[in-house]
Amino acid sequence: MMALSESQIPPDAQHYLVCGTEGCERNCQFYCNDCHQQMCEQCRDEHQKNKKTKSHEVVPYKQRKRQLPVEKCQIHPTKEMVLLCEECQIPICYKCTATEEHRGHAFTDLEIYFDENISLCHEEIAKIRNNFEPTSQVLKKEIAGDVKEIKKIMDGIRTSMKAEAESMKKLVDTVTSENRKQVDKIEQSLLETFNDQTQKIDDYITYLDESSTDIEQITYALKSESFIIRPLPETSKPVPPIFTAGNFSKEDIAKLLGRITIQNTKPENRKIKPMETASTQLKPTGKQSKQGREKSDVKRTLSLSSSVTKVREYTVLVVDNVFHISLGKSGRLWVSDSNGNFVQIDLQRNQLQKIQTSGGSGSYRHTVTQDGDLIYTDRNNVINRITQNNTITEFIKTGDWKPLSIHSSHINGDILVGMETDEEGKVTRYNKTGIEIQNIQRDNKGQKLYKYPQYITENINGDVCVSDYGNDTVVVVDKSEQHRFSYTGQGSGFHPCGICTDVLGHILVCDSYSNTVHLLDQNGRFLTLLFTEQQGVDYPRSVCVDDENNLWMGQLTNKVTVYTYLQ
Repeated sequence: MMALSESQIPPDAQHYLVCGTEGCERNCQFYCNDCHQQMCEQCRDEHQKNKKTKSHEVVPYKQRKRQLPVEKCQIHPTKEMVLLCEECQIPICYKCTATEEHRGHAFTDLEIYFDENISLCHEEIAKIRNNFEPTSQVLKKEIAGDVKEIKKIMDGIRTSMKAEAESMKKLVDTVTSENRKQVDKIEQSLLETFNDQTQKIDDYITYLDESSTDIEQITYALKSESFIIRPLPETSKPVPPIFTAGNFSKEDIAKLLGRITIQNTKPENRKIKPMETASTQLKPTGKQSKQGREKSDVKRTLSLSSSVTKVREYTVLVVDNVFHISLGKSGRLWVSDSNGNFVQIDLQRNQLQKIQTSGGSGSYRHTVTQDGDLIYTDRNNVINRITQNNTITEFIKTGDWKPLSIHSSHINGDILVGMETDEEGKVTRYNKTGIEIQNIQRDNKGQKLYKYPQYITENINGDVCVSDYGNDTVVVVDKSEQHRFSYTGQGSGFHPCGICTDVLGHILVCDSYSNTVHLLDQNGRFLTLLFTEQQGVDYPRSVCVDDENNLWMGQLTNKVTVYTYLQ
């Protein structure tokens, strides 16, 4: 039997794994955590006798430490990330520990953290597998039954369509037959008219012949005072009928024959046996441990609600429209309009701050940083910062690129900025101090990813999600700049505007074409439209989700509406 490599084998599988020592093909039973090499019993003994390696930690294979994947530091590209900053909760290299951003923070060996959490993940996968495998057989039987049922339904539809077409054909044949009979009748009438006219002509010629004979008689000549001949017979050329073709199209025929439609009904989820035990929680570190536990608990209990409910509504009097919204701490809301007016209000609708930017009409997007400051895109290709004491300072200059959208990462505080120039867009990542660390512009085939990235956000898995108004597309790339997917709506028009994500990884994007919000999962699969025409949403422009999992939405009026959509 051929031995498998470690990467080919499930973590809980019973398998034959070959020893990693060159030239040895015996069964692997042990693992050196220092060398990250699998070993058979004989090679382990030799490894522990060797002076250079006798101090290495060799353990049974199942108790091994997982090797940390090699990943280069974004700030110091020649260095590998081997530490976890407990304060910032991000992987860093040794050189990063000396930077101002991480000075005074505590650090953990990233390999240890990685191994512990990988082990927990494998345990969780094994639990899910043990729970799901019996259920999967039931689901497969149910799906097989659904396949038969759907085939039966589709056969019924096809039969109905055929019957409808045959009925229509009979009607067409009937009408055509009646029309042909009418044509035959008209033709017969016209032919009779022609025959009458021919007979008249023949009769007149006979009359002339008889008249010629009569006048040659002496008696007739003596009696006749004058010679009178009947007038020539009149004949007319009949007007033939014309045929007026019917005025119909393929759509007209489709309406008469009926059409097949897909019901706008949310599919019923199949029932799956719930896990008997709660999901394994990844091991948190540092100051965010409690917060991480709370978020994990929330994620386990939340699901998509069957309907969207309005909770409250705010009227923001000092703006012309709600072009963009950002939520800060304690539910404080920043609102901006298309004329550069910024206002901050609290949950009681009290106005806390009001700022008029230097620019006039334009695109003003903003985001609240982890420190509670507001940063926003302004004219003249700059990004400004408004501190909590109302001081406005220039934060970032973007050169020849016009900043359109901005988002402060909830994961690590990085600043994501969508920009455009000359019909081409890009996304630039800055650290929290404003230093540029990444540019996302083209996919791995060299194709442009963006044209006009006017709204931007980040998902819980680190994906960068952009509403590209120039291409009418939502573009999602991962944190390694790899294009994951693009979403272009559900077939009709699609004009994506505001975009945000929630604690479950859903992507919520405003659609100003159909006046609704599209809900996707984090892999780009369409789930539902949150709003219907009856709910009266008018040109939604911006969305965000608060810590209570409420959806805040700004429209092209001066109103901000809050909804619940999770339960």
